[in-house]
Amino acid sequence: MANTNLTDSNSAVIAAREHLLSGKPLTRMEALVLFGLSNLPELVYEMRRRDKFKVDTTKVSYATVMVRINEHAVLKPPANLPIRDIMFTEYRISR
Repeated sequence: MANTNLTDSNSAVIAAREHLLSGKPLTRMEALVLFGLSNLPELVYEMRRRDKFKVDTTKVSYATVMVRINEHAVLKPPANLPIRDIMFTEYRISR
């Protein structure tokens, strides 16, 4: 059950894809919280393979991701969570 139905009619996929195409970075946590997309790496794979986009990746901290999410939603981690040590892969379409 790896396929999350990455058809062009899936609004979560469309929203995440448009976000990336606008030049903004996106992590798996942001994709899930902001767009309801549970498998961002699959979308990135399809954008690389099918659409021939060059996608750069970097590691960013949970704290960085939390600040970006909190621009649109409310995310409050547990007090004892080491948010500066937990890392996410950030995807960005290169120009």
